Amino acid sequence: MKTKPIMDDKSGKLILVPILAVLFVTIGYQYICPAGGQSCPLKNGDAAPEVSPLSMGFQDGDDFAEQDLEDESPAKIASQFNFTQRDLDRRVEFNMKGDDVIVFLHIQKTGGTTFGRHLVRNIRLEQPCDCKAGQKKCTCHRPGKDESWLFSRFSTGWSCGLHADWTELTNCVPVIMEKKEVQRNKRNFYYITMLRDPVSRYLSEWKHVQRGATWKTALHTCEGRSPTRDELPACYEGEDWSGVSLSDFTRCASNLANNRQVRMLSDLSLVGCYNLSSMNESQRDHILLSSAMSNLKNMAFYGLTEFQRKTQYLFERTFRLRFISPFTQINSTRAANVELSEDVRRRIEELNFLDVQLYRYAKDLFLQRFQFSRQRERREVRLKRREERRWVRQRQQRAGRPDSDPSPSDLDFVATTEDYASQVARW
Repeated sequence: MKTKPIMDDKSGKLILVPILAVLFVTIGYQYICPAGGQSCPLKNGDAAPEVSPLSMGFQDGDDFAEQDLEDESPAKIASQFNFTQRDLDRRVEFNMKGDDVIVFLHIQKTGGTTFGRHLVRNIRLEQPCDCKAGQKKCTCHRPGKDESWLFSRFSTGWSCGLHADWTELTNCVPVIMEKKEVQRNKRNFYYITMLRDPVSRYLSEWKHVQRGATWKTALHTCEGRSPTRDELPACYEGEDWSGVSLSDFTRCASNLANNRQVRMLSDLSLVGCYNLSSMNESQRDHILLSSAMSNLKNMAFYGLTEFQRKTQYLFERTFRLRFISPFTQINSTRAANVELSEDVRRRIEELNFLDVQLYRYAKDLFLQRFQFSRQRERREVRLKRREERRWVRQRQQRAGRPDSDPSPSDLDFVATTEDYASQVARW
């Protein structure tokens, strides 16, 4: 007879536990998501809005988390060079429907193949490039026109020669475009390129040549002709240089892998093209490096292989174009897996001493441009918010409620007028 009260007591406790748990969760939820708050989009049964990336316009800050952009380098870095605001502000008025053309200067082993594919397959366009399965080239026409807005390996092919350099492209591209397309207005050509750490790029080229690559069909045209065999001796006999060791690769004095980035970005006509007897070596090196730095700085855009997300960020803000999918940073390359002694590394840096100086300059300018763009966007966000608050106050004053909180209609109006800069606040 005494066991019955004990069982009733236990049953009451079992019922009380879930009731208290529900009350605890309810109170906690109301604390985190107060009535009328915007922090819980699924409250009161609201479904999360479905937004298709293809239906959205360009919005600065989209797809870019603070972590993505800041992990690759320090947030702020002091410049070693005296760059002007004009050097840092690289926004261009690219008119895809007009007469503008992007020209991609593709330097070997700088990640140019990946970036080139981004240009034809990964940009959100009114008329996307037509890329057919099994074909390397895509058709990239302007909206409603049978004209190309992109001059690159994956759109127009190697029309100016295999891996044409700055000297070749600037002389060849206008002529090629005139032959392919009838144009009454003058075209605007926006040159872009990718650069890479010189040691990593050199090792990557060595591994590529070791597997059989030659690029022997490259024209190297300068002042209307290609270099002679005496001006540019071959580094190997036979069809290719397969299996070459790193020591043999570094021993060839005429190896175009040496300082390739400087050579491909400079005006070779300033030094007599490939005729090394036209001036002494020191003078030639100084002119080449200065020319490469100047041409790089004045290009519409360049990216760095080591900073994929920042490269995407700056390209989008330079051309007002937006990529569909984010760039991926891949560090486990063949070059990264090569173990080097300090002596070998020093030898590679000596062979590429012009590229080392160019890359130091390019990296500094690249990061300064990134910082400049970020600071400008943050400033635009502050100004936009200030303007929105001023507009709401004026709207309230006209409605006779200057001290009241913004009405739902006020907030709705502001929300619908937010432009891309407002999204930067999410960072």
